[in-house]
Amino acid sequence: MTPLLCCVGIAALLASSLACPRSCVCSVKKNGRLLAECAYRDLQEVPAGLSPNVTILTLSANRIGSLWETSFSEVPEVQSLWLGYNQISTVEAGTFVHLVHLKNLDLSHNKIVDFPWKDLRNLSGLQILKMNNNRLAGLPRGAFHSLKDLRSLWLNDNELTTLAEGTFDHLPSLSQLQIFNNPFNCSCKVFWLKKWTENTSVSITKGGSILCMTPSRLKGRAVTNIPDHFCIAPSVQLTYLSNLDNTVMYDGLTLTLHCSVAGNPLPEIRWKIQTSSRSTEINGPNVARDGSVLPPRHAKQSQERFLVFKNGTMAIPNFSKEDEGIYTCLAVNDVGMREVSVNVALAGSENPANDLLRNAPQASHLGGRSCYKGDDLDPSSAGEKLVIVYHVPRESRSRAGAVPQVCLGTLLLTLGLALCC
Repeated sequence: MTPLLCCVGIAALLASSLACPRSCVCSVKKNGRLLAECAYRDLQEVPAGLSPNVTILTLSANRIGSLWETSFSEVPEVQSLWLGYNQISTVEAGTFVHLVHLKNLDLSHNKIVDFPWKDLRNLSGLQILKMNNNRLAGLPRGAFHSLKDLRSLWLNDNELTTLAEGTFDHLPSLSQLQIFNNPFNCSCKVFWLKKWTENTSVSITKGGSILCMTPSRLKGRAVTNIPDHFCIAPSVQLTYLSNLDNTVMYDGLTLTLHCSVAGNPLPEIRWKIQTSSRSTEINGPNVARDGSVLPPRHAKQSQERFLVFKNGTMAIPNFSKEDEGIYTCLAVNDVGMREVSVNVALAGSENPANDLLRNAPQASHLGGRSCYKGDDLDPSSAGEKLVIVYHVPRESRSRAGAVPQVCLGTLLLTLGLALCC
């Protein structure tokens, strides 16, 4: 090959690598990166004709209004993408999903309300994300969970009223966060943010400007100064209610559990029941004040066996072996959730005292009565055993066709109660 042809080939290759739209200025930086400078060009869309080797693309201060899935298909190697000070209001899902080399993304000072957060899952190398001065009203809980290299996150001057607990978890490299100038509703849903800011090593720029907009009694107060007594995490206690002590029953057993809760705001009570044949969730009372059973909130729920009252009591009429299982009471408020469970089982015997001693050697035998005094309920434990022992007297069993008389005893290992035959 002649020197002339060699020079022509090199020039053609260089021209190809510097393919550049007329509205942009392209150049090679000292570090070898290819820069496409397209700022302040009054552009209404991302220009076509960019080189696939572009690693820095500047589109700031234009009039771009929408970003589409194909907007950056020509620049798969881009590492820094500057889109600040445009009029972007629409961002189509998939816009950024293929930009896996992206380290810096600036979308600040636009009109973005909805953003395709799932696009961020592929951007594990992202280090700087600027989304400040937009119109974001909410963030999904796991919006940033894949951004293990993210160092700086700008969310200030948006319309965020709350943030889900855990929003900034799974960001081990985060060192700078800006969330000031958002109209936070300082209900207990953002109480976690106060605690998080007290313990994090992340630098929170203008932390004193993270102010409450609502409720009125907290308006203008810093989120970091929400009073501790204003929000209290739930506590829950599960007890067994019965008037069956020393009683002969003819109509079967009604198991009654009572869930006592405390916290601020007052926690909502939910129940989960897991038996061998079904799993049931009941989110709220299903018995009206007049005693009628309300229809389930969800069609798939099967709760006709379980009567839940507003005061936290649940009753299971005609409790049988089929109803054995784990009964869990959950207390939920804006601060958090606590739960406590009890494992309920039936055991039949002609001599309840022997049955109790056989199943629980710690039980004491007092004057022919089987009683066990358990520890106070620990809300952090789950699945403790409540055994209901029923005794069918011989005289009842010997009467042909007679309805058996049932005397009930209770082995309660966790509730600190004892009901004995």
